[in-house]
Amino acid sequence: MDNQRSVRSVADGVRLAARALVYTVLGGLALIAIATVVSVLGPMVALDLATPAMAAWWTVFTAVVVQGVPFLLLGTLVSAAIGAFVPERVFNRLLPRNPVLAVPVAGAAGVVLPGCECASVPVAGSLMRRGVVPAAALAFLLSAPAINPVVLVATSIAFPGQPLMVAARLVASLATAVVMGWLWVRFGKDEWLRPRLPKPGRAPARTPSRRSRRSRWSRWDDFRSGLQHDFLHAGGFLVVGAAAAATFNILVPRSVLDVFTGSPWLSVLLLAVLAVVLCVCSEADAFVAASLSGFSPTARLAFMVVGPMVDLKLFALQAGTFGRSFAVRFSSATWLVAVTSSVLVGWWLL
Repeated sequence: MDNQRSVRSVADGVRLAARALVYTVLGGLALIAIATVVSVLGPMVALDLATPAMAAWWTVFTAVVVQGVPFLLLGTLVSAAIGAFVPERVFNRLLPRNPVLAVPVAGAAGVVLPGCECASVPVAGSLMRRGVVPAAALAFLLSAPAINPVVLVATSIAFPGQPLMVAARLVASLATAVVMGWLWVRFGKDEWLRPRLPKPGRAPARTPSRRSRRSRWSRWDDFRSGLQHDFLHAGGFLVVGAAAAATFNILVPRSVLDVFTGSPWLSVLLLAVLAVVLCVCSEADAFVAASLSGFSPTARLAFMVVGPMVDLKLFALQAGTFGRSFAVRFSSATWLVAVTSSVLVGWWLL
């Protein structure tokens, strides 16, 4: 009887996951098709109804959305799969016990265990509750959405013929994650974190084997719900970011931009602040950065490094997961380290 229920649960889980995957893929393809058609017809309609400025706005907006949606879909697929099928105990087995050594290993794990910034916060909290040192969990929180393969490929397409931009994003983002992890080792305090962390040397409690078998069947449902949530949530931020980037390009007078673009420091600071406000998903922010062609490469690099690590939605997620005092300290320090890293790496590579 139990075997029949298990088989039925597996079949239901696979069916739900397959249905969610089909709906998400078809929805993404439909969105791309609609956006492509609208991008062709939109400027002509805008010219008839309003002004060339509206047509230019529509062209920039649809270009960012059409280029970003496929990578957003791929990124959410990978993120949902990682969250559903990769157990947190993998990190306990792979990370060194020394926190100073565990930080760069956890930061580099973002390359092979990608996730979106929305999913990285609860994953980091789960890792801490299972005994992973906070410094390593926080390094992974910052690196996973910033240096994963989906993000790097999207960056290479957004900046064709500019491999140094991809390398600069990888180096600057990884350096920021590692430095922040080491800063936590030196200055961080566990009382700043809201979750109760396990005592050192105490292994996480084991769950009953029967419950573990049931949880395996529910992973397909976790995959389905994670995929739907991440795609819809991040897709909304992509649309908002594309609209904001198009509005910025059209409405801000050139004389105002000249004040910032003429100064390397002011342009970096402006785009670093803009990254916090726009809240663009990391799988699509490279296309927004590429559309800001009036700014220097270093300023656009700062936009791509800061965005996946510090923005308004991440601050809210961190405050809700770890507490407001942690979010204020951690976000402020991360912003400063990310901007500094972007400037140094941009001066070196770009």
